[in-house]
Amino acid sequence: MSVQYLTEQLNVSSGYLSNMLRNLTGANDQQYIHQKVIERANKYLTAGNLSVSEVAYQLGFEHP
Repeated sequence: MSVQYLTEQLNVSSGYLSNMLRNLTGANDQQYIHQKVIERANKYLTAGNLSVSEVAYQLGFEHP
């Protein structure tokens, strides 16, 4: 997931998204996205159904 993807989905500018996330979470847009990716990876890995490689691909990474 990228900032561009989110701004397109929400139909807002990257500056607006960044400001809103910083006000709501204290993190900038990239930090927030990374935090959410890590949280999702943790859920997948603790469920035990997927390998590290499968989790990486599920999250949009080209390489594990």
